[in-house]
Amino acid sequence: MQITAKELRIQPGKIISQAESGQEITITYRGKPRAKIVPLNLRQVRDTDPEELKDELFGIWKDRKDIKNVDQYVRNLRKGRKL
Repeated sequence: MQITAKELRIQPGKIISQAESGQEITITYRGKPRAKIVPLNLRQVRDTDPEELKDELFGIWKDRKDIKNVDQYVRNLRKGRKL
């Protein structure tokens, strides 16, 4: 299935339901594929330690050797947003 970024904003619940039913969903932005939503293997999720799952779901940082503490790094990034 393919949807636009606008559709994702407007109907997130419907799209999550479709992913839960097993569909892979490609998200397009300005006509080009940009991201994919894939269903989780729920059996694997139930059998996994919550700490391991947390690392799995937020794995964008796992290959960054220069960042020792991700929480602190993100806090520092957000400091610049405050007025």
